[in-house]
Amino acid sequence: MAWTNLIIAGLLEIGWAVGLKYTEGFSRLWPSVVTIGAMIASFALLAQALKTIPIGTGYAVWTGIGAAGTALVGMAFLGESREVLRIVCIVLIVAGVLGLRFAAGDRA
Repeated sequence: MAWTNLIIAGLLEIGWAVGLKYTEGFSRLWPSVVTIGAMIASFALLAQALKTIPIGTGYAVWTGIGAAGTALVGMAFLGESREVLRIVCIVLIVAGVLGLRFAAGDRA
């Protein structure tokens, strides 16, 4: 369950990171409410996951999901650059996240 919580927390991180763009500096009410809600839920699930997952692994996986996912959303929906080097770097982030997951073994 801890890994499920961590993955959902990472997905929510993507949501709130992208949501920040639409809050316009928290000047728009509903995008701000949704973004803050996603932040709270993401942090709460991260905190639950870190009860059993090592902090270094959990935090790195959470930020990795958020960083790679947000970059992919930006490329897919927001017209951001799709340069090959950028995609290679995202693949490296994903590889690192997967490596940390499997290096954690059965401890969590």
